[in-house]
Amino acid sequence: MTTVAAYAVPAAKAPLERTTIERRAVGEHDVLIDIKFAGICHSDIHQAQEGWGEAIFPMVPGHEIAGVVSEVGPGVTRYRVGDRVGVGCMVDSCRECENCEAGREQYCTGSGMVGTYNALDRNGEPTYGGYAEKIVVDEGYAVRIPDGIPLDAAAPLLCAGITLYSPLKRWGTGPGKKVAILGMGGLGHMGVKIAHALGAEVTVLSQSLRKKDDGLKLGADHYYATSDPKTFEELRGTFDLIVSTVSAPLDFNAYLSLLKTEGALANVGAPEAPVSLNLFSLLGGGKILAGSMIGGIAETQEMLDFCAAHGIGAEIELIAASEINEAYDRVQNSDVRYRFVIDTATI
Repeated sequence: MTTVAAYAVPAAKAPLERTTIERRAVGEHDVLIDIKFAGICHSDIHQAQEGWGEAIFPMVPGHEIAGVVSEVGPGVTRYRVGDRVGVGCMVDSCRECENCEAGREQYCTGSGMVGTYNALDRNGEPTYGGYAEKIVVDEGYAVRIPDGIPLDAAAPLLCAGITLYSPLKRWGTGPGKKVAILGMGGLGHMGVKIAHALGAEVTVLSQSLRKKDDGLKLGADHYYATSDPKTFEELRGTFDLIVSTVSAPLDFNAYLSLLKTEGALANVGAPEAPVSLNLFSLLGGGKILAGSMIGGIAETQEMLDFCAAHGIGAEIELIAASEINEAYDRVQNSDVRYRFVIDTATI
């Protein structure tokens, strides 16, 4: 066991505070990672505040982890000491079910995906995430960060990047496709970059035009305010795919009207409250309302390699660990462009 410094939420809705946690000894197939940077995802806040249901406390959030391997188990074959690696939203799964064997570990139907934090591992012990100095994970649940991406800008790719890459690839984003990214935040700005690099015609749908210059600079071809009713008139029947990154309830009927026949609205945002839907919004036009959750380990590696090849990293604000609570408040007020990343050297 190794004792490391970390920032934890002691109870639901409580401020984060500095503490220490125990990391397991490095096993046969484990790697010990010195965490260099950890992104702050809105889902960290949902879970710290029990917005998605009962949680495990104390909680060390963080599933956008970038670091360097400092020790390997005797059976490790994928990594060596000194390798740049990342850890995303999961650290284990059953490894035997149909989904795990197909590289969709995030949809494990065996023992279920083991979250990087706020979960129980195979031994029934709580998992602790990336707001910490070090982490120990099985080599099969780490990914290699290419040299072309700075570690701080790479950290958010481990959740925000793969969360957008997966549905964009699934629905064939590329030349000749019209894609809308709904929401211009930590997730949405990655969607703009990736969809543009895939060759699609990209539109941002945001509440206001406040971030329009940013959106166009990051690769959007068009930018519309959803607070303007004329937007829904002008764009009716336009898109092959809309990816919603919004974590608040939406009028799905209105957004489905923006799709072409047999177009898809894929949700990656996870509102805490239920949403309503008139099924005729789907039936008329054979439209698809879908969900997508991160991606498998192989697809996450594919995403990182794609981002390196296209010079894509997250737009970040680097902060000290002492600023985490302030950052949480700012995320909830949409006051970040576009991802907070903790310099874990300050823990």
